[in-house]
Amino acid sequence: MKTMTRRPVLFGTDGIRGVAGEYPLDHAMVWKVGYALGKVLQQSEGTQRVRIVLGRDTRESGEWLASLLARGLAAAGVEVSDVGVITTPGVAFLARQHRFAAGVVISASHNPYRDNGIKVFSTAGTKLPEAIELRVEESLEKVQVPSPAVFAIAHRQPELVGDYLGFLERLVGKNGGVRVRRVVLDCANGAASEIAPALMTRIGIESIVLNAAPDGRNINLNCGSLHPEAMAEATRAAGADLGVAFDGDADRAIFASRTGRIVDGDHVLYAASHFFADRGELRGGAVVGTLMTNFALERALAARSIGLKRTPVGDRWVLEEMLRSGINLGGEPSGHVIFADQSLAGDGLITLLEMLRIIAEAGADLEELVRSYSPLPQVILNVRVRVKPSLESIPSVAGVIENCRRAIDGNGRIVVRYSGTELLARVMVEAEDASVVQKHARSIATAIENAIGSAAGVIPPRLDGSEHLSVAE
Repeated sequence: MKTMTRRPVLFGTDGIRGVAGEYPLDHAMVWKVGYALGKVLQQSEGTQRVRIVLGRDTRESGEWLASLLARGLAAAGVEVSDVGVITTPGVAFLARQHRFAAGVVISASHNPYRDNGIKVFSTAGTKLPEAIELRVEESLEKVQVPSPAVFAIAHRQPELVGDYLGFLERLVGKNGGVRVRRVVLDCANGAASEIAPALMTRIGIESIVLNAAPDGRNINLNCGSLHPEAMAEATRAAGADLGVAFDGDADRAIFASRTGRIVDGDHVLYAASHFFADRGELRGGAVVGTLMTNFALERALAARSIGLKRTPVGDRWVLEEMLRSGINLGGEPSGHVIFADQSLAGDGLITLLEMLRIIAEAGADLEELVRSYSPLPQVILNVRVRVKPSLESIPSVAGVIENCRRAIDGNGRIVVRYSGTELLARVMVEAEDASVVQKHARSIATAIENAIGSAAGVIPPRLDGSEHLSVAE
């Protein structure tokens, strides 16, 4: 008999996420998570002296959530260093660099401002192992919140952000400088709003900065990697060498070429894999992608005798496969790319620096680097759902999916899954014919909506943080 392995429930594919102020991000639960995390880390470290670094993005709920979590951690006897606003990969770097027992980020990445989340990194700068997450969840039932829940607050150490910025600047020196002179930066009114322009200044690149005036509510609002069209147009209009749009916590980057062509994570993997292969820098003989990686990339890599290993959606699974297979390049179409030789966390700023290096050393602009890559027409539709039963258990949905697969008959791909962080069903269809793609995606999405949909129904296709719409012209 096959043994079922228990998985964390509260921790999704990217930490704990929800609407700020509501379960599981209500006041009592956030305090309890801090306390339970502190105690579990003390047990894991075998010492009472545990240090944690804490950061957040620019959401209006970030400060009080960080304060509550820090109080829970402090009640458990943990020393907390609060660095304030910083990118998610910045916290991962600080955890590794300064040997903190863990790094915690208060962020909901690409989600709207009302959402927030708790992401936890290990001392190695990787996502916290599921075994630790499970122990934290199991400990929560035993935690009693005192009234009032007031304990020593965190030590404010905003100067640590400078350590991360210095690390990024040193990467440029190590890579031999840059060739690009002007860049458009869309900071999504998020965590990159100060760091990204400061980095460009330090390395001598002129930057045209968009959406870098966070007010707590405008993070990701019609901007950033979710909506790169304005950035792409600004890049073309300004005659900039390239443009880049980050998401709210800057672990992702979507680019635009000089002509305004949008360049997603698959394009980055295409350009970087070819560049690395030419220089003998590509380890493992393959690139790691996900179920959402466009089939055109798989074919393009195969033409260079480079493999593609697919994982479930989520950078956790991408990195896990990279480490298991000794591969140093992987990522997702959403722009979450991991350059393992630089960092084990997906980092939009490192992705930008790596693209600047490739442009400089290859002697070609971004347009040239991706000119030969043409993704298959791909549509992703998101359907708001009430519940998340197995889709195979719903005959009306399973039947439509099977009929669509038969119709495509090996000339495309269909992936239907639930979001790991929201009440959404994701429907991805790709094939050679754009009209076929649209038809089958709509058919499957409608079947899901009729069976388990909420009032919101099918959400129009768009560039969506963890999934990517890429309909070829």
